[in-house]
Amino acid sequence: MIKRTPEGESLRSRLEQSVKDRLYHFLLDYGAVRGALLHAARLVGEMRANHELGPLETLVLGHAYIGAALMSVNLKGDDRLKLQVHCTGPARGLSVESNAFGEVRGYLAEVPIPVREPVDPSDLSPLFAEGVLTVTRFLAGARQSFSGQVALEGRGLAENLTHYFLASEQAGSFFQLSVRLDPRGELLGAGGLFLQLLPGAEQASVDRLEKLSAGLPSVGAAFAAGLPAEELLAEWFAPMNPLLLGSRRVAFMCHCSAQRFGHFLGALPRAELADILEKDPFPVVTTCSNCNSRYSFSRAQIERLHRERE
Repeated sequence: MIKRTPEGESLRSRLEQSVKDRLYHFLLDYGAVRGALLHAARLVGEMRANHELGPLETLVLGHAYIGAALMSVNLKGDDRLKLQVHCTGPARGLSVESNAFGEVRGYLAEVPIPVREPVDPSDLSPLFAEGVLTVTRFLAGARQSFSGQVALEGRGLAENLTHYFLASEQAGSFFQLSVRLDPRGELLGAGGLFLQLLPGAEQASVDRLEKLSAGLPSVGAAFAAGLPAEELLAEWFAPMNPLLLGSRRVAFMCHCSAQRFGHFLGALPRAELADILEKDPFPVVTTCSNCNSRYSFSRAQIERLHRERE
C-alpha cells in the first residue's frame, strides 16, 4: 500500500491523530447493552487523501468506513467482514472491508458522484435511490461466508445498518456515523457510535437506550472540539453506568503491493502479455480499487513476465 499524506498535514499532527484513532468497546446498564465508540479522524483523512475525494465523497465513503470499523468490534482472530451497497442512484454503490485488527479499506463505485443539486448531509438517500445493503462475514475456520441483506430504506447508512441488524439478526441497535467538515469541505473530525441490546435486556433498559440515543450530540463534532473518548463515554452515558472494557487501534490499511500486482500480471495468459507489449503505453499502471495505490511496471518488467510464461 502506498499512503498519501493528507494535504497540509504536519508529521506531528499525523502522529497525534494516529494515537487518537481507536475503537472503544463498553457495556451499559450492567451488561444489558454493548457498545462501540470510534475515533476516526485519521482513518477518514487518509481514506480521503488516497482516494482523492471531494467533500461529498468523503462524507459517503467516510460513513461506510466508520460503520465497518464499528462492526469489527465483534470480530476475533482472522475474522473479517465486508459491507456493500448496490444501488440505482448516482453513487452506484460502495464496498468496504474491516477485520479484527482494526484495518479498514474500500472504495466508492463512482468518483466523483455526479449530482446536479446541493445534497443535504442529513439525508443522503437521493445518492443511493433504490438498492440493497449486504453485510458478509468471513469467519476464521468457517467453510463458507455468512451474508445478510436488506433493502435501502433510511436517509443514510446509519439508519440502514440499524435496519439490517433488526431484520437480519433480530437485534435492536443504534448507529451514529459522523464526518464533520468545515464550510470549505476540510475535515474537522470523524467518529461513530454503535449500541446494541443484548439478549435478555429488560424493557427498562430498552426504554433508557431509546431515550438516550434520541438526544445524543454529534460524535464527530465532539471529537473535533477535542473531547477525549473516555470523557465522552463518562458524560454522555452516565445514566446507564458505562463500563469501558478496552480499546484497540483502527487504521486505513490495505495489504496490496507491487509484488502482488506483479504476480497478478504474471498469471495472465502469454498471449495477453504479448498484446500488452505490442499495444499498451508504458509504464503500465495498475491501481488497487480498495486503497487507490498505483503500481507501475516498465516494458522490461512485462517482457520478463512474458518470457517466464514460456
